[in-house]
Amino acid sequence: MQTTAPLGVLGFWTQTDTIGKSAAVLLLVMSLLTWYLIFGKGWQTWRTGRRAQRAMRAFWEGEGLAEAVAHMQRAAPESAFTEVAAEAVNAAAHRARQADGKIGEALDLSEFVTRAIRRAIARAQARLDRGLAVLASIGATAPFVGLFGTVWGIYHALIGIGLTGEATIDKVAGPVGEALIMTAFGIAVAVPAVLAYNFLARANRLILTELDGFAHDLHAYLTTGAKLSVHEKAPPKIAALRPRAN
Repeated sequence: MQTTAPLGVLGFWTQTDTIGKSAAVLLLVMSLLTWYLIFGKGWQTWRTGRRAQRAMRAFWEGEGLAEAVAHMQRAAPESAFTEVAAEAVNAAAHRARQADGKIGEALDLSEFVTRAIRRAIARAQARLDRGLAVLASIGATAPFVGLFGTVWGIYHALIGIGLTGEATIDKVAGPVGEALIMTAFGIAVAVPAVLAYNFLARANRLILTELDGFAHDLHAYLTTGAKLSVHEKAPPKIAALRPRAN
């Protein structure tokens, strides 16, 4: 009586060796990590957007700088907008305490506040981008891991067929077809990673654009003492307030 070998994924798993199984386990780990980052970063991005609206609304409802920052810390204590406002206000207050009234000294307030804003935005950007490099790496390497598993599975299957001396189509098609499953796994892991990376990168750019606009308004308010009106507002000078690339 002839026994039937298991087919599909189970057949590949039982017939492949340690190297093939290691490639399959690596793809499984990549897939789990991808979905963990998708849900985790997606939730973080959604909360960041909600906190941004609350923080900006709370700041401009305050009647003074101290009250405005206090409102932000109550409404959205973990928001990057709250951190930027607190850093900028603290920098302006520190500069005011150290100024001796000279015109040259007073002119440095703008640069002093700008540097504080840059540092806060850099920290916010680092938090937003955390994990995106992993998604990009998985999206770029998963297909090749799957292809390696396929090549190794085909090699292993052909060696086994050669040892048995049965090179008929029914003996070759099964093992080779099962090895191709690894390529499908690699693509299945890479596609969600690439899509998630593109979505999260775009969402982060939108959040940073809003943060740049708020920082521009805040900088103008701290250096001139008045909020920009609708007619006075220019497009945010992102390059001026965003951290400079090394």
